[in-house]
Amino acid sequence: MEQNIWVIFVAALIPMVVGFIWYHGKVFGTAWMHLVGKTEEELAKGNMLKILGLSYILSLILAFGLSSLAIHQSGMNQLFAMDLMEGGNAENAAYYKDFLTRYSDKHRSFGHGALHGFLGAIMFALPYIGISAMFEHRPWKLIWIQVGYWVLTCTLMAGVLCAFM
Repeated sequence: MEQNIWVIFVAALIPMVVGFIWYHGKVFGTAWMHLVGKTEEELAKGNMLKILGLSYILSLILAFGLSSLAIHQSGMNQLFAMDLMEGGNAENAAYYKDFLTRYSDKHRSFGHGALHGFLGAIMFALPYIGISAMFEHRPWKLIWIQVGYWVLTCTLMAGVLCAFM
């Protein structure tokens, strides 16, 4: 199964694009700033190059994780990795190649990936953000703004990864 690794680098841009829109003052930005107790002036003091650079690196990690979640064939790659290396089990390697011949394009669409990204965000982002926010005594409105961002972002990222990788 040939993979287009460059899609990972493109998908890692999605959190920034969605964030630019989601956290814009006319969408959720003003409410978010109020709920976290920040002003535009305070936020402007941050080192944006550092913030965006590190955000992109973290988004690359997220893209790799989502690709494994959304692309079922990745599980086969992981399962048979040792057999595909030199000296591995030839019978299993043959089975793997036959499997990919039959199923390499199965469930490889934007919609299928988007479904996995959506479910992944609900199963991971919601609990992570929700638990932390409750211990920090943050309001539920903030939780839903942040979870909504990650649900949309992961849905789009996994859709792109599944369709084009």
